[in-house]
Amino acid sequence: MSAAGPTNAAIIGLGTMGPGIAATLARAGLRVSAYDADAAQRESCSARVAAAAGALVALGIEDLGGPAVAVHDSLGACVAGAELVIENVPEDLELKRRVIGQIESQVDPRCLIVSDTSGLPITRLAEGARHPERILGMHWSNPPQLIPMIEVIPGEQTAAAAVEALTALIRRAGHRPILIRKDVPGFVENRVLYAILRECVDLVEKGVISPADLDTCVSWGIGYKLAVVGPMALLDMAGLDIYAAVSRYLNRELSNRPDTAPYITERTARRELGLKSGRGIYSYTPESTTELRAARTAKLIAVRKALES
Repeated sequence: MSAAGPTNAAIIGLGTMGPGIAATLARAGLRVSAYDADAAQRESCSARVAAAAGALVALGIEDLGGPAVAVHDSLGACVAGAELVIENVPEDLELKRRVIGQIESQVDPRCLIVSDTSGLPITRLAEGARHPERILGMHWSNPPQLIPMIEVIPGEQTAAAAVEALTALIRRAGHRPILIRKDVPGFVENRVLYAILRECVDLVEKGVISPADLDTCVSWGIGYKLAVVGPMALLDMAGLDIYAAVSRYLNRELSNRPDTAPYITERTARRELGLKSGRGIYSYTPESTTELRAARTAKLIAVRKALES
């Protein structure tokens, strides 16, 4: 690896996140290889990388001249010569461990191996690894080419040099690295997000509010504020005395269920999964899905530009 950090990256897993990550790293000047065990994902990868790259162009992210993303038919060919490997396989601890083991057997001992897990502890993912000091977490948010915050999560044995190299790369790509100081399940973003989602589902399930009105309430209420004023700064803005007074009675009323609400599990059992299946909480046609994704991309680009101005 050069003093400037990794120049050759490999992406393993090309589902929701992989193509956007690949486009982001290529624009940051890296040579990027990609692989997925599913041939259909490999075949559609180039088109999805191009779409993600279009969003980066619209954001005005500087193009540092990485070549086109190369899609490979085997994991071995994909990781050959890699200095950084990012795995994006499904959220299954044993599956991720197996993939990390396969990667370790085919890369240089100095190659960084990164998991884009949404919340599996990195220390557990690194158990049994030959070189746990070079394994760490890099949690991107969806869509990865648009959301600039990336959590960097060291495991108990991750070397400080690995954290430094990954942090520098994230900045080079125009994103914002956030160091997670303790390897807790869910890290920080998803712990906060899932606490919000649990309360939202509970309120809708109990008939307090409709799904559409809840979305409006959150997007144009707390979501609008939190995009500009973070939670800790919001406490100062509102007054800690106000928070203390309200939380004394409100905290005991909030949902604290440890399982998943039937509102979600019943829909999941019916394969009503959301955009991917055409029906979830709302219903979608192929045409409305395409229009919705395009509209959301345009709005996220506009919001990011406004926040960075």
